[in-house]
Parts: sequence; C-alpha cells; structure tokens
Amino acid sequence: MTAHGRTEPRQGAQAIRRALAVLRILAAGRETGLPLAEVVQATGLTRPTVHRIVHALIEEGIVERSEKTGRYAIGNQVPELALARPSRSPLLAAADEVLRRTSRQVGDTLFLTVRTGNDTLCVDRRIGAWPIQVLSIEIGARRPLGVSSAGVAILAALPAPEARRIVAANEARFLAYRTNISAVLAQIAAARRRGYNLREVGLVQGTKSISTWIKTVDGRPAAAITVSAVRSRLGPRREQEVAETLLNASRDIERALQSVGP
Repeated sequence: MTAHGRTEPRQGAQAIRRALAVLRILAAGRETGLPLAEVVQATGLTRPTVHRIVHALIEEGIVERSEKTGRYAIGNQVPELALARPSRSPLLAAADEVLRRTSRQVGDTLFLTVRTGNDTLCVDRRIGAWPIQVLSIEIGARRPLGVSSAGVAILAALPAPEARRIVAANEARFLAYRTNISAVLAQIAAARRRGYNLREVGLVQGTKSISTWIKTVDGRPAAAITVSAVRSRLGPRREQEVAETLLNASRDIERALQSVGP
C-alpha cells in the first residue's frame, strides 16, 4: 500500500499485460503471422517495446519469426501448453447437439464464436447440406470484437457503456478490417433493436450473415451463433425464419449450460 492508501500494481504486471496483448494480436495473424508494424499499430505500444516483447517471447518459444517473410506468429510451444487442459469447455459440450440439429435445419454454414477478452474466437463450424457453402471463417480465427457479425451480436447484448468501452479499446485494430467506431456502434444499435445481428455484407463479398448471442448462467453474453450464406439464400422471408431458428438454438444452449456445470 502507498502512503495514500492506494494499492501499488504488482511488480511486472504491466509487462505481463503488454506481452499478452501482443500474443492476442499475433493470434489473429494465424499461421501466416503479422509484420511488426501491424502489431505496433494494433497494440498502441511503441515499436521498441513491441520489439523487446516479441524477441523475449521468441527466446521462450512462444513466438516464431519467419526467416522468409519476416512476419511473427504464435510459436509451436503454445499448442503444446494447451494440451495441459484437453477437456472441452462447458459451452462446447452444451452446444454440440444444438449445433448439429440447427445445421440440419438451416443447411448453410453455421459458426459458434466465443468472446475472449476484447476479441472473438471461432470455436466450431458446421458445414450444411446446401451445395454452396460460405467458409469465411476457420476454427481458431480470432478477430477484434465488433468486426464480425458474431462480435457485434455479443457487444449488442452487453450493457451499452461496456460495449462502448470495448469498441474504443479496439479502435486502432479496426483499421485493418476497414471499419471504424461509428460504423460498429451503429451496427450494435441496430442489433439491439432487432434482437439479433444482421450483416448485409458478410466477410466474403456476395454473402450475408445472421448472428444471435448466447448468455451464460450469470447472464453475461459469452458467445454467438452465426449463419453465413450467399445473399440469395437470405431474402427477407427466410431471414426471419433463420433468425428465429438461431434465437431458439441460442436459448437451447443457454438451458443446456445450466445443466452442464463448470
């Protein structure tokens, strides 16, 4: 404690948080990685600070640098560390049968996306039976909250002040996705009015997405289900049908979460 009664931050806490911020940005780069300049822009840290963090993580095997491209990516030791906790999360366990049933109902590609900090992470994808499928996101894809249809849905279910804070925190990262705070906030407001999120132009040109949020037992939005399809598959009438199907699926997962346990 300081003389004024304030608790001093633990020694090294700032360095740890900065390192984690860098890792989260690098995770969005997947296997191709990101140039250092993008990491600097996305984190808001100085270039020397990012350079120092990245090279410390390289020494520990947590980050790798491609000799060919000069890009930085998550290292092989990260998935090895993840093996220490191989069991499925309660959300995945609760969602499994619901996703299988919903995928058969809609016929188009179905995604399950979770919130992790200020990001979204795709944790499941079900390919439907319709001949043309939209495979815009792979399992493991990470994006800033507010960029994807699922991210907007999750933000729409949060209290407005918290959603605005997250959007502001992600402002620098939005540039890489050709969006901005005003656009994201407008999408969040529209999703709140509808009760679900509708993305008229998906991540792939000529596609359309619908997302509904999922709340955990504490009432907090933690995930979203998304259907992505070619625009001709989601006209006004079917849009309502699919939205209703997704809303029902979200409620089913929420009920299943109550019985799965921690």
